[in-house]
Amino acid sequence: MEASHGGEKVKSRLCSICNQRRPALKRPKTLQQICKECFYEVFEEEIHRVIVDNKLFKPGERIAIGASGGKDSTVLAYVMSELNRRHNYGLDLFLLSVDEGITGYRDDSLETVKRNEVQYGLPLKVVSYKDLYGWTMDEIVKMIGLKNNCTFCGVFRRQALDRGAALLKVDKLATGHNADDIAETVLLNILRGDIARLSRCTSIITGEDGPIPRCKPFKYTYEKEIVTYAYFKKLDYFSTECIYSPNAYRGFAREFIKDLERIRPRAILDIIKSGEDFRIATTTKMPEQGTCQRCGYISSQKWCKACVLLEGLNRGLPKLGIGRTRGVNNDHRKDDKKIDTKNIQSKPCGTLDF
Repeated sequence: MEASHGGEKVKSRLCSICNQRRPALKRPKTLQQICKECFYEVFEEEIHRVIVDNKLFKPGERIAIGASGGKDSTVLAYVMSELNRRHNYGLDLFLLSVDEGITGYRDDSLETVKRNEVQYGLPLKVVSYKDLYGWTMDEIVKMIGLKNNCTFCGVFRRQALDRGAALLKVDKLATGHNADDIAETVLLNILRGDIARLSRCTSIITGEDGPIPRCKPFKYTYEKEIVTYAYFKKLDYFSTECIYSPNAYRGFAREFIKDLERIRPRAILDIIKSGEDFRIATTTKMPEQGTCQRCGYISSQKWCKACVLLEGLNRGLPKLGIGRTRGVNNDHRKDDKKIDTKNIQSKPCGTLDF
């Protein structure tokens, strides 16, 4: 294909992969100019290779896909469904959503997930903070304000996903964490000096010694490419940010990562590689994993973080488990006599068996 320009014949640019169609985008990861069809192919093939090379799944397994209605989980559900059929993975797939109880945000995004349930033909299970903990995020924010609400939500959501996965009797939980998310987490753990999390945050499979392992098929997939894929495929997803997270600490790390990516696109993968290559000194004391004495969930303390936070809410002391203060875990002996046992049992931290 040629075009005339100033009396000269100049070849018009074609897709750098197929060399047949006009390019529709420049890949954020490789900066290749490619057409839509080739983009779909390389995007899906890269995820397939990650799944196969890392042995994320076995034939016959039941897999829950953490579904928030956002771009990452919607694309993950769509691509997993496609690859499962195309490559005959032999998996039973389910959608698992958490209703945190955020009016004007989660209630709307759950409607998107319900549409995805029909569009992709995947059964949906929804678990709620209200049912598990006796509190919604709206009620928690009303009590504690906007400063530390993400701490409560993150801790509760992680445990809620495990409890939902247990109800579905799945073998693994797949989440939509992408390369940008993992690079942010590496950076955050360095800034916080959180050695225990730094040592495992780049692992593509985590929790193998816990109730239900989690895996990240999008570990090496850029957020920009996920958004582009969703846009070109016209996938149905919810794009509004959580109304309670504008000042979340992670947001500052996210902006920093975006700035680095603009200068050097490979920075995201390089940060992940650095996180993978960190070696923790053998003299470093790591927390020992056990189980929470109250709810039976995995914990390195006598009470898991969710139980400590919930105890603070129920006693009108919402700052009990915030920051480095150990609250109940430090003072559980002297506090045990003061704790209203009836109040604890009325709003348990979810007492499902694992």
